[in-house]
Amino acid sequence: MLSTEVRGPQSLPFGTGRAVLDPVTGAPVQFLDDRAPVRRFLLDQAAAPWHSVEHQWGSGHLVTDRGAGRWLAPSELRVAGGAVEAVHTPLPGVRVEVRRSVEGAVLRERYTVVNAADEPLAVTGLGIQAPFADWYRDARTALEGAVHAHVFTGGTWAWVLAQPMSGEGRCLGLIVREGAVRAYSVESRNHASLSDVRGHLVLQVTDHARNPEAFGGQPMLYLGPGESTAVAWELGWYDSAGEFTAATRPPAAFSAYAAETGTPIVVEAASVSSPDPEVKVEREADGRYRIEACAHGTRTLDIGDGARTEVLFHLPPEEVVRRRVAYIVRHQRATERPGLLAHAFVPVNTRTKLTSATNGWSDWSDGSERIAMPLLLQAATARGLADPEQTGPLLDGWSRFAVRHLLDETDAPRRGSQTRHLEPRLYDMPWLARFFLDRHRAHSREEDLERAARIIERRYDLGGTTHLSIDDSPTTTAVCHGLDAAGQTARADRLRDLLVDSARRFARMGRYLPAHEVNYEQAIVAPLLDLLSDTYALTGETLFHDAIQERLPWLLAFGGPQPHARLHGIAIRHWDGYWFGENRLWGDVFPHYWSTLTATALLRLPATLRTPDTDRLAETIFRANLANYHEDGSATCAFVMPSTVDGRAAHTTDPLANDQDWHLVLWLRHHDAR
Repeated sequence: MLSTEVRGPQSLPFGTGRAVLDPVTGAPVQFLDDRAPVRRFLLDQAAAPWHSVEHQWGSGHLVTDRGAGRWLAPSELRVAGGAVEAVHTPLPGVRVEVRRSVEGAVLRERYTVVNAADEPLAVTGLGIQAPFADWYRDARTALEGAVHAHVFTGGTWAWVLAQPMSGEGRCLGLIVREGAVRAYSVESRNHASLSDVRGHLVLQVTDHARNPEAFGGQPMLYLGPGESTAVAWELGWYDSAGEFTAATRPPAAFSAYAAETGTPIVVEAASVSSPDPEVKVEREADGRYRIEACAHGTRTLDIGDGARTEVLFHLPPEEVVRRRVAYIVRHQRATERPGLLAHAFVPVNTRTKLTSATNGWSDWSDGSERIAMPLLLQAATARGLADPEQTGPLLDGWSRFAVRHLLDETDAPRRGSQTRHLEPRLYDMPWLARFFLDRHRAHSREEDLERAARIIERRYDLGGTTHLSIDDSPTTTAVCHGLDAAGQTARADRLRDLLVDSARRFARMGRYLPAHEVNYEQAIVAPLLDLLSDTYALTGETLFHDAIQERLPWLLAFGGPQPHARLHGIAIRHWDGYWFGENRLWGDVFPHYWSTLTATALLRLPATLRTPDTDRLAETIFRANLANYHEDGSATCAFVMPSTVDGRAAHTTDPLANDQDWHLVLWLRHHDAR
């Protein structure tokens, strides 16, 4: 029963901001930065109806060998010496004690689980709600009022950086100072929240009960009678991500988070080890550690006193391309079909090697994102990474298949050969145009250039001026170069005029970007920067340079500074495990291949904005995505990062190889450009 002898204070000021408290539970319902009072760092039920009191900050759950329970309303609430203290009893004989106090410029929270019974207690699940406002109501609202929550569950090195989506203004940082956070889970990811909502984040001291192998292994916590275990963190305001990461007092520094097999990663730390027998750890004379592995894949590292992260050792990218092409040729063709349909490339379950039928699901079709496969074969062949004797007939067949089944008589796209009932999708048009343009470059056939140009022209007929299609601007400018070379300068100029007109429209829109398939996302902002960069190169107008400079922080804010191979600089994306995967799992996908759009946008910046740091970040992103391929050439469309999603075990590789090859397509293209 809730004690009513004391009601909590309305707020706890810390630094130049404050935590607004629920007077009944004593828990924060909002964190406010007094310098930017419009921004909301936590979800608000008035704006997000799927957010509920049961996900209030600091509420949580406990799983033990004596049962499981949640806590929210305390049995006791008191104020003592400026601190707010709450006691919860989620299970008989088990207390959760929560203490909140301001120490200097930070708010400190401590969560203690006490075994008050006369028998031992085994804790196999302990999670604390952290409902950061990481969702896309619309572009303007997201940029002005929401945050990206960059989570690093590094054990004793764990932290969360809540960064404004605009990339401007102060961040709210959470740093674990006692105990450990070894995983995070996500709740409220379903058909009510769909793709615009990241969900409710839950910081897990352990998630052993639901996914014991997640994040390198989840421990069981044993408490004798009267014993306790605690996790404590501090929250503070930071002017930049760099200021925040310095405040975390990193126990290690890395030469890189990914390297080719046989190339060492050097780590400066008090100690480094790995539970992976394939990882070789050597301490050098200067005290640094050399980490090596000879097999492709991510590897867990244990650092110092309870810190943990992952690095990636990968095959050379050219070798990944060779093996991936061979795998596609062997396993991802629909050869059982009649006629031209047999030339399609399709998803495959990499465990069973059984291809997927469309099943009425457009993200499993033989068009749309699967266009990456013929593009990869074509690019690999052009660069000597695939045998033209083998790929030539396959690409000839796919070309005829695409003209017959993926384009209608007006050159508008179809989602797939079996999904003709769906409306044309503008996203698909630059991809189809790029295929025929590359085919023209390889064979010098006029009909291929004509097809590419007609697809781009048709895209503008269908409303492309106000749609930020992925790879549209780079493809349109490349088609224009092809038309110029073919003597069709007037036609190329018309397309360039349409491109510039589109850029002017988007520059005028400012933050009022239109919704696409998601209300707001990194795959809207990156194509926007490509468009502005190309029009600046065409016109030299200051308008476009200033627009790029203003929007570049929006793009960079999607990626966080986590010291982890799957996370560092990788844009948050949290829906494609459901749409493209066989497991149908919502939740964060790290790394998602479209994170490479950030890399390509950075490499295409004007020289006045491109720096060694942006080039290094682009390289880091390209390398991180090599985690999505395996040594046999198979791949995954989604590694779903959280330990669990709505209670389902995650932190898992989806078995479907589907659309991830865009990473290799873009890597090959920009490798040539460098």
